[in-house]
Amino acid sequence: MCGHTYLSLRKSTYYARLDVPTDLVEVVGTTTLKKSLKTKDKATAKRLLWPVIEQWRREFDELRARRVLTDDDKAAAVWQHYTESLERDEDRRGNLPTDADIAAATTHAVDRVQCENIDTADPLAMLDAALDIQVLQDQLKGAESIDAKARRAKLSELRKHLSTGNTALIDHEVDEFLVRNKLIIEPGSPDRDALARQMMRAEVEALRRTLERDEGNYAGQPLDPIVKPASGVRRAVAEPGQSVLEVFDLYAAENPNQVKPDTLAQARRDIGLFVQNVGSTFPVAEIDKKAVREWKALLLKFPVKAAETKAFRGMSIEQAVKHNEQIGKPTITARTVNRHLSSLGAFCRWLVSHGYLDQNPVDGMALNKEKHSKTLTFTAEQMNTLFKSPLFTGCQSDEQPRFIKKPGNVLIRDHRYWVPLIMLFSGARPGEIGQLTVSDVRQEHGHWIMHITDDGGDGKSVKNENSKRILPVHDQLIALGFIDYHARMVKAGHDRLFPKAERNARGQMMADFSRMFSRYLTSLGIKDGRGYSQYSFRHGAADALRRAGYLDHEFKFLMGHGDTSMTGRYGMMPQGMLEKRAELINAISYPGLSLDHLKPR
Repeated sequence: MCGHTYLSLRKSTYYARLDVPTDLVEVVGTTTLKKSLKTKDKATAKRLLWPVIEQWRREFDELRARRVLTDDDKAAAVWQHYTESLERDEDRRGNLPTDADIAAATTHAVDRVQCENIDTADPLAMLDAALDIQVLQDQLKGAESIDAKARRAKLSELRKHLSTGNTALIDHEVDEFLVRNKLIIEPGSPDRDALARQMMRAEVEALRRTLERDEGNYAGQPLDPIVKPASGVRRAVAEPGQSVLEVFDLYAAENPNQVKPDTLAQARRDIGLFVQNVGSTFPVAEIDKKAVREWKALLLKFPVKAAETKAFRGMSIEQAVKHNEQIGKPTITARTVNRHLSSLGAFCRWLVSHGYLDQNPVDGMALNKEKHSKTLTFTAEQMNTLFKSPLFTGCQSDEQPRFIKKPGNVLIRDHRYWVPLIMLFSGARPGEIGQLTVSDVRQEHGHWIMHITDDGGDGKSVKNENSKRILPVHDQLIALGFIDYHARMVKAGHDRLFPKAERNARGQMMADFSRMFSRYLTSLGIKDGRGYSQYSFRHGAADALRRAGYLDHEFKFLMGHGDTSMTGRYGMMPQGMLEKRAELINAISYPGLSLDHLKPR
């Protein structure tokens, strides 16, 4: 096994691996999924890994959606079985000889007698002429008698089986319904047994109607209260290629908004949660306000991190909500609800433009924005505490977070050390810094610069086009040894400036370190609840520029906001412009902050 959770190494080749959720092991047929990524290069393997993991997780979502049997499903099955049983009875009756058939045969027999001069006194000749009439009459009487006896016998047996819980007489019809609706319900499960008993009651009512019709009574109605037209929404079954997730694949391949892979993957998970509610076979063209409204109502009660919580393992969104009413876990915020709605809304806009829908059913469904806590900036006292802590001055070991918190002789000088400092003196995003290559840091017109770009492979990405920009390296970073660190990476032959900075399973650069850093802040007593994170450095840099007398519109391009012009995209900048930008960067300062103890000696 290699370092990445979802990667394994076998005979020098990397494989994607994912444990199958325990509730799906029996259906999938294995405890672990594995697939060769057909590469021996770890960086390439990590780039290929995420689409495979996402595909597997999507299949898990689809399987879970197909394992849920709703009350509407049962009601639809009952009424469908009742009406189809009566339709089959009518078809049988329609195939029996009618009075018109017997009259036609009689006319034909008379014509034969006259045309062939048959002797009416000859009993054998007359029997031959009337044979067709006799056959039809016997067929009618015999078929009616045999069929009626069979239906009475089945009615009697169904009633006996209902009293004992035996479902053998209806199992074939139950399986047919489940297959038709692409449902996976385990044999012997309470849901399947309940469905079978209800369908047996439907057939009892249908057989009673057929016996009434034998007497010419077509006015009979079901007496059993569950046998009635289904009032709920029947599970819709899409034509091939027209289900929600199948069409989402087309949307994702086009990626009309050119969002980052991890953003697209998040949208897929959000819409997968919608599919859990409407069903994996739901036609994309039937997404309407009602479907969105019902999903939104569940989202408002949906527990936080349900997919990662043991208490909700294997549950659909509806089941998780019902179970949470008993155990009372925290529910997702209005902001998270809106993110789910935004994912579906963007998809539905594409559906409208491509003719799948006439209008966007998500329009107007967002919640009013909550007053969530904003990102706070560090005080000088907090930053002094942080930069004098073991992460920056020496810890017991750099292998485990619990040892990083404790003072020692091990100096950390990789991305965990440099990213916070670079954010402090540039305002760049952590993911932008973590993915820098050694060639992104270079000298231009006598100034060291960092080129924020998505060029250079290895899955590099930026938030948007305006995020591509050139940032001069702050004088403080040079004094702290950043350029010396860069030289060591070049000498070691590394392509990436921070080779140990990795993407998580969702493709997000620095996400794992961000979580670790947040916990580290808590251990130092700096963080208590929300507000402080790595992004506090980014906000602090903006505040520092304001203190220096600059207005927001004068430095927003440094933060990756607004039009950065072609210079950021191609990494070239006139000398005069670069000098002004360097002056702007070096205006970032923090009164009361001391970093002298971190400077090389």
